[in-house]
Amino acid sequence: MINRSTDKVKMPEQDPVERRGNFREVATGYTEEMAIEEAKRCLQCKHKPCMDGCPVHVQIPEFIDLVAAGEFKAAYEMITATNSLPAICGRVCPQENQCEVLCVRGKKGEPVAIGRLERFVADWAMENDPPVLEPAPSNDVKVAVIGSGPAGLACAGDLAKRGYQVTIFEAFHTPGGVLMYGIPEFRLPKALVQAEIDQLREQGVEIQTNMVIGKVYDLEDLKKEGYQAVFVGTGAGLPVFLGVPGENLNGVYSANEFLTRINLMKAYDFPNCDTPIRVGQHVAVIGGGNVAMDAARSAKRLGAREVSIIYRRSEAELPARDEEIEHAKEEGINFCLLHNPIRIIGNDEGWVTGIECLKMKLGEPDASGRRRPIAIPGSETVIDLETVIVAIGQSPNPLIKNTTPDLETQAWGGIVADDTTMATSKEGVFAGGDVVTGAATVILAMGAGKQAAEAIDAYLQGKPLSPEHPAVVFGVNPVDL
Repeated sequence: MINRSTDKVKMPEQDPVERRGNFREVATGYTEEMAIEEAKRCLQCKHKPCMDGCPVHVQIPEFIDLVAAGEFKAAYEMITATNSLPAICGRVCPQENQCEVLCVRGKKGEPVAIGRLERFVADWAMENDPPVLEPAPSNDVKVAVIGSGPAGLACAGDLAKRGYQVTIFEAFHTPGGVLMYGIPEFRLPKALVQAEIDQLREQGVEIQTNMVIGKVYDLEDLKKEGYQAVFVGTGAGLPVFLGVPGENLNGVYSANEFLTRINLMKAYDFPNCDTPIRVGQHVAVIGGGNVAMDAARSAKRLGAREVSIIYRRSEAELPARDEEIEHAKEEGINFCLLHNPIRIIGNDEGWVTGIECLKMKLGEPDASGRRRPIAIPGSETVIDLETVIVAIGQSPNPLIKNTTPDLETQAWGGIVADDTTMATSKEGVFAGGDVVTGAATVILAMGAGKQAAEAIDAYLQGKPLSPEHPAVVFGVNPVDL
């Protein structure tokens, strides 16, 4: 029987006052009863419009129908037929702009909570019936995957299912890429990421850490080592800075460094872990995307009394997910909107003491579709603080570009790859995710990894590179500020 409610089943969450003092997950997840109730809201549309918004082509109505029937194991098997990271996607995928925005129920109320149901199914399977995975029969063909972020993991998983001998080369000491170092524990528990990575290992994927490709090996070296194809999924981990006076002062962090110290190096557990991070009592985070929200909410949890998001547009233009903005507000984060930093101020000892901003007004839309911020002359204002975190965008690390002269790249550093096959200008080398598009989402990177796996399989079999599902193509190197 269909549940006629126009509203989603509410997701249980930690109380905001309690959670801003810990790094435990904010949303605590559906119970079985909640999941079944929400699943019964699905109309089981004949044409499955929701699937058109899923970059990894999860059979959404089918898995939700199984949840409604209480067949949680079968639902998990349905999801993982195309998505190897459901616990991750159920938490960080922007479903509201993808599958859920196309849900028919959303025309007269709220769409079905597809992401929450995916999370529930993945969590249920891990707790109650962990999958037993085995390597597929090997075809003895070696493929290298550079980077263990979402694009690399998705590509490796799909290639392993086809019998390829896949080796992931990861620069850090822990695999997972942005899933491990970029997204805070309160949004994405690291134990879940590790569990889904371990499942790839069970399927035969080898992961070598502390392997900086471009230093230890270059792409030609990998070919000499017997890898017949290479996928580059190294993401966009190089921070972009403001270019204003004072950025070299002590107390100025890139969001990349700040979140990596907290997530991967466990600065939140100092002094048990020897990676302290100084936040002080007053913190400003520059930017308006999800990374800015993550940094601000993390600073609050590390003890800052006052944390402000400084963003040069209005709230309507904030690129962060609505859910993350709402959570930040609930946790006491201030929003200093229509302000643009022009100078970071320091004392004689070289420490940050404040930031000077110009007030802004909005003009006509620019190339991003958002209204262009225009400075108001004479509107300078100074905000006193001890810490500035810059979260205005990322670009790819240039190591692979600099060591591969025949690899075509964009002016901003991204690798040029075919929109549908992910093939690059270098024979046998494919690329996808943020290293091609600029900073985007986990699920889009996964979709690119899956596209590349299909194309690599065709390439190695001498077939035309014509993937079944065209890739979703986004703009280049978006910047939040």
